[in-house]
Amino acid sequence: MRFHVMTLFPDMIMNALGESITGRAMAKDLFSVNAVNMRDFANNKYNHVDDYTYGGGAGMLIQPGPVYDAYMSIRENIEKCSGKSKKPRVVYMTPTGKTFDQAMAQEFAREEDLVILCGHYEGIDERVIEEIVTDNVSIGDFVLTGGELPAIMIIDAVSRLIPGVLGSDESAVYESFYDGLLEYPQYTRPPVFMGKEVPEVLLSGHHQNIEYWRLEQALIRTKERRPDLYKTYVENNKSKLEKLIKKGKIKLEL
Repeated sequence: MRFHVMTLFPDMIMNALGESITGRAMAKDLFSVNAVNMRDFANNKYNHVDDYTYGGGAGMLIQPGPVYDAYMSIRENIEKCSGKSKKPRVVYMTPTGKTFDQAMAQEFAREEDLVILCGHYEGIDERVIEEIVTDNVSIGDFVLTGGELPAIMIIDAVSRLIPGVLGSDESAVYESFYDGLLEYPQYTRPPVFMGKEVPEVLLSGHHQNIEYWRLEQALIRTKERRPDLYKTYVENNKSKLEKLIKKGKIKLEL
C-alpha cells in the first residue's frame, strides 16, 4: 500500500511515521509514505501558497492552484507505478468531515493508494476540494492548527491492518473497536503489583474461560465508557449474549 500526503510540513509526517512499528514496516517495504510539499508547486519566488479570503475574515486560505498541481503530480506517479489511469481516493482532513473510526480504517486499508490532504491556516479553497476530494474526514469535534497530526493518525491506524505490519496479525483482531467493543484489561508480570493481583482466570490456562472473561470485561468497560457502542453491540448480539448469560459463562445484566 502507498500513502501520499499533501502537506506544507513533510518532515513532520516522515519524522513521526519513521519511528516504532510504522518505521520498521516502511523499512521492510510493507507500505510506503510519500509526503508531497505543496509549496513546491507555488507559482511565486517566495513559495507562498496562501492568500486572503474573499469576503473578509481572519486568517489566510490555501490557494487552489498549488493543491491541484501537487495532486496531479501524485496522480501521475500513481499511474506510472500501476500502469493504468485512475483517480485515487483523496481524504481531506477537516473538522467538518465524517468522524474517523475502525470501520473506515478497514475500508481505507483495501486501497492500493490513499492520498491524504492536510489543510492549514483557515483551510483550503473550496473549489479544489470539490475537484479532487472523495472523503472529508475528521478525527473529532475540535480544531487543530493543521491536518498533519490527523493524517499521521490515519496512516498509523490503517497501516496496522496491512498483513505483516504488526508482530502478530492477531494483534489487529483483538484490539479496541475491531468487534464493536472496547478492549478488555490486560496484565503481565509480576502477578502481584502494589497488592493488586492478576485475575485468577488468566492464570488458569483454560482458554475458553479466558475468552468468556475477556468478553465480559469488554462489555463492562464499553458500557461504562462508551454506552453508545455498548447499546449497538447488545442490539446486534442480544440472542448470543442471552445464551451466554443463561449458561453462566458471563455475569452481566444487559
